[in-house]
Amino acid sequence: MSGERQRPESTGHSVLDGPVPRLDTDALLDDPGTRIIVCCGSGGVGKTTTAAALGVRAAERGRRVVVLTIDPARRLAQSMGIASLDNIPRRVEGLSAGDAGDTGAAGEAGESGEAGEPGAGASGELHAMMLDMKRTFDEIVEAHADPERARAILANPFYQSLSAGFAGTQEYMAMEKLGQLRARDEWDLIIVDTPPSRSALDFLDAPKRLGSFLDGKFIRVLMAPAKVGGRAGMKFLNAGMSVMTGTLSKLVGGQLLRDVQTFVAAMDTMFGGFRTRADATYRLLQAPGTAFLVVAAPEQDALREAAYFVERLAAEKMPLAGLVLNRVHGSGADRISAERALAAAEQLEAENESENLENGRIADAADGQADPTGTVPGDAPPADSPAAPDTAEDGASGEPTTARPAAADAVDGPTADQLAARLLRLHAERMRTLAREQRTRERFTAVHPDVPVTEVAALPGDVHDLAGLRAIGEQLAGQPAAA
Repeated sequence: MSGERQRPESTGHSVLDGPVPRLDTDALLDDPGTRIIVCCGSGGVGKTTTAAALGVRAAERGRRVVVLTIDPARRLAQSMGIASLDNIPRRVEGLSAGDAGDTGAAGEAGESGEAGEPGAGASGELHAMMLDMKRTFDEIVEAHADPERARAILANPFYQSLSAGFAGTQEYMAMEKLGQLRARDEWDLIIVDTPPSRSALDFLDAPKRLGSFLDGKFIRVLMAPAKVGGRAGMKFLNAGMSVMTGTLSKLVGGQLLRDVQTFVAAMDTMFGGFRTRADATYRLLQAPGTAFLVVAAPEQDALREAAYFVERLAAEKMPLAGLVLNRVHGSGADRISAERALAAAEQLEAENESENLENGRIADAADGQADPTGTVPGDAPPADSPAAPDTAEDGASGEPTTARPAAADAVDGPTADQLAARLLRLHAERMRTLAREQRTRERFTAVHPDVPVTEVAALPGDVHDLAGLRAIGEQLAGQPAAA
């Protein structure tokens, strides 16, 4: 199906039909002042696909874009024409300027655009990468420690565990990578797909927690023995730990404690930098050039998380651009309510049942009537009777053929009325789904009436090529879905 767009569902009535402001994503992408777009929300709502679709649309409108994705599905990398994504930005081929409609502000620069402005050269670029959490942590160590100390840190068992799966590491490294990309200044737009997590708020909280841990009292206590040295250091460590908790040594174990000590001693000069960089990236997220897009599905849990995130962004004074509502169901026959569809289905089913009963009575009556040939039921009909079997030989075979009743040729299956009734029941269920989604959206917009919204219709399958991403980008921009 390469190159062929999937047909989205007709959306029917929409929350955007009312007074809710519409999110203008093209204006956001075309604005040269927009340097970072963060797609955030709970897991499983289409953040990665939204980020990729925005990247495709922005690049085809003249921006130089890099999309930082977190743990994307393999099919998404393939949809960008890349065999696999890693910690290095890879260029996406197959894009062409002008495919996204008017190039807007990005295209207006034209030949007069400066090298660092969107639209320069009249053609954009798209790069994509996947965050490698451990590799990013390794890069930090290699950049801020001398080679000998860096080797000692990278080989330390405690560091290897910390860099591979410590709580908050993925979110912290996503912010580290964002800071690195912004500092390189090779792209005029960075689109970030935030890590999947139990709570959407983890993206804002986890980096601070990890930074506080690495620069906190616990680490300073562990650093003290290394500075004191020898047995005195171990005595100091044991005394300090006994004050904190009498069972720590039993829980930690001797070897792990030595690994932690070695790690802390090697990282001594780096700990202050973790919190500093986390704070600097946090301020970058608050800057005017950053825009947050909260991504959700029209489901109760997803929109509740979205509402929490909207409120948190406001509290942290971070710029919210709007809400992207994915997987919105619709119907081209939404004028037929669920109640009308069910009533019609029940009427068809009742008529079909009545017809079946009538046919059964006719058949029973026919079985009780005398045969016009005068034969008694169970006896063979006379040879010259029309009811006698046809024993004419069939050509060369010489085998007698018996007349096949017409009813035997009929194919068993539902009647047209039965099919219509089933379709009406499916339509009734769809209309119930639409009503439920509409109520859920209205609850969100009632609490947050000023948040701009854009919708993307549910698709019958996964997005697997650039054409699919391009089609989603058009819906994000509010363009009607292609038939």
